[in-house]
Amino acid sequence: MALVNVTNIVVLDNPTAFGNPFQFEITFDCLQELEDDIEWKVIYVGSPETATHDQVLDEILVGPVPVGVNKFVLQADAPDPSTIPNDNILGVT
Repeated sequence: MALVNVTNIVVLDNPTAFGNPFQFEITFDCLQELEDDIEWKVIYVGSPETATHDQVLDEILVGPVPVGVNKFVLQADAPDPSTIPNDNILGVT
């Protein structure tokens, strides 16, 4: 059984320009006190064919996390378009 359940993610400032930061309001439920912080990562998938174009836009540690419903906003810089293959610069990857 999971000790943390993500219950909602809201994409803020949507739609927005490609170069603007990503903003997510994340709500999760913690079922018991945790000894360690929770690590959150925002990864931009630059190409569906390979992970070599993936970009870690941000990674944070959240803690201590109390038991119950928790909410925070995670903001990450936009991806670097120069590392995205031209075939994947537009559209969903």
